[in-house]
Parts: sequence; C-alpha cells; structure tokens
Amino acid sequence: MTALAPQLTTFLCEYLPRERRASPHTCDTYAYAFQLLVCFLAPRLGTQPCLLEIEQLDASSILEFLQYLETQRNNNPKTRNA
Repeated sequence: MTALAPQLTTFLCEYLPRERRASPHTCDTYAYAFQLLVCFLAPRLGTQPCLLEIEQLDASSILEFLQYLETQRNNNPKTRNA
C-alpha cells in the first residue's frame, strides 16, 4: 500500500510550485481541497487522515465527497469543481 500523505506533500510543495509554477494562492487552494477530502474520507474508512493510503481512494468515495460538498457545504457544482 502507498501512503497518501507523502505523495500529497510532494505534489503540493514541489510539483505545483516548481514544475507547474503555481502561485502560493493556488497551492493553498489545492491544499485546502485535499484537506477537505482527507478529513471527509478518514472517518468513513475508519482511519486517521495521516494514515490514508492511495489505494483507499476510489471512484465511489470521490463521488460521495463531491455529493457532500454540494449537500452539506452548499457548494454548487461550479464551485465544487473548481
């Protein structure tokens, strides 16, 4: 199994700013979105956010998260997709 946390850290701290030349604001926005995802999924999977593994993410869990954004956080699809 592959730990998600180090992969996210690399993506947010190295790939986005260095390879994609993303602004600090963009990196922060991505980080917040992943924080929402991880905090949504961890309790459903019965684990701590820092112990999530990439293999635990699947289409159905992502769709549940997107539904949560719309129904519980009142994000419209345009905001949710951003």
